[in-house]
Amino acid sequence: MDESIYSKLELLKEYIEILKGYQDYSLDDINQDHTLRGAVERYLEVSLECMIDIGEMIISRHSLKKPESYKEIFTTLGANGILPQDFSRKISPAAGFRNVLVHMYAHIDMERVYFYLQNHLDDLEKFAHYIALYLEKTD
Repeated sequence: MDESIYSKLELLKEYIEILKGYQDYSLDDINQDHTLRGAVERYLEVSLECMIDIGEMIISRHSLKKPESYKEIFTTLGANGILPQDFSRKISPAAGFRNVLVHMYAHIDMERVYFYLQNHLDDLEKFAHYIALYLEKTD
């Protein structure tokens, strides 16, 4: 399998560890410190970008049906046994959250960002785990 997928997977794992370091901050701390706020937003954004990129690369390598949206990347991975289907449906809304971070930066709901930081990093880790297992099987 292509080295670029492994490279993206390593980046994702690195970003998750960085984000874990921000979990000790309160929502007020993050709101009051613009540098901290920017870091949390950016690392969430690039984490989600890594997941999307990994999905696109796997879909392309296997000549699967090209998804029409970022959300569909995750459901395509689930439909093809690369991710568990229930998990793929659970994480597909992350693509919409990525769009908010990228396009709505002036109007980002920090409570939503904070909730994601506190409650969804394990989903990013599970994604990385499932992809690593898949790569082991196909290499």
